[in-house]
Amino acid sequence: MSINKVILVGNLGKDPEVRQTSNGVAMVTFTLATSEKFKDKAGEMQERTEWHNIVVWGPLAETCGKYLHKGKQIYCEGRIQSRSYDDRDGNKRYVSEIVINSMQMLGKRSDEVISSQACSLEKENVPGGEPFTDDPVPF
Repeated sequence: MSINKVILVGNLGKDPEVRQTSNGVAMVTFTLATSEKFKDKAGEMQERTEWHNIVVWGPLAETCGKYLHKGKQIYCEGRIQSRSYDDRDGNKRYVSEIVINSMQMLGKRSDEVISSQACSLEKENVPGGEPFTDDPVPF
C-alpha cells in the first residue's frame, strides 16, 4: 500500500492563471507559500517560507480562478506529482507540483462574503427537499 497525500494551509503568492485545455477543461496554476517559525541554535526566532506550485483541474479550477487572488489564505488537499520538460535551450527540467482536489478559502471576514455567495449558488437547488437556510442551530 502507498499513500500520496498533501495537506497545505498557506497564502497565494500570485493571482491564479486560468487556462483551458483543447477539450475545454479548465486548468489553474498558482504558487502557495507556507511558513514556519523556529528558534535557531543561537535562540533567535527565524521564519522559513516554502513555495509550492499548485495545479487545479476541472470545476474546482473554475472556482479557484473566480474567487482566489494573491495573498488569499486557503486550506487545500491533494497529491504530489513530478514531471519533466525540455526548456528553450533543450535542457531537461524537472518540476514537482501539488495537484489539489479539495480547497477551502480561509482568512478575513471580508473575503467570506465572496465564499458565502459561492455557497449560496449551491444551496438554491438542494435535491429532494426544501431550500437550505442559514438559520442558527438552536443549542
